[in-house]
Amino acid sequence: MKILFLHGWHSVVGGLKPTYLKDAGHEVINPALDDDDFDAAVQTAQAEFDQHHPDVIVGSSRGGAVAMNIESGETPLVLLCPAWKNWGTETMVKPNTTILHSLADDVIPFEDSEELAGKSNAKLIEIGNDHRLADPESLETMLKACEKFSQ
Repeated sequence: MKILFLHGWHSVVGGLKPTYLKDAGHEVINPALDDDDFDAAVQTAQAEFDQHHPDVIVGSSRGGAVAMNIESGETPLVLLCPAWKNWGTETMVKPNTTILHSLADDVIPFEDSEELAGKSNAKLIEIGNDHRLADPESLETMLKACEKFSQ
């Protein structure tokens, strides 16, 4: 499966989450997104989407907001603690969206994901110990959320 992974603000390409997906046998496109210019980050993500036609898009924190703001048709989204209230203009997600978020997140309020899931009919999974969602259970849940869309 081909996954477009959009990292968070001040995160690095090739971090723990995209590496976890790659190690599980998936092709992971993980572009460097501009930390200072949201529109530039969206343009980069859009170009990667248009070039690679991924099966699923994973967006972590600010990368979740980027994922929400690109034109991706019916491609499913897996959003990790999406920072949609902080960046971008999109306030809805498509129905084939899964959101993972920790109640203990001290960066992006869990309530933001509850609101997004409620008005968009997305699936919300409460998991993890903090904003990073880097614990083994969160990583496995992210992988399973992606793989449910494989054909």
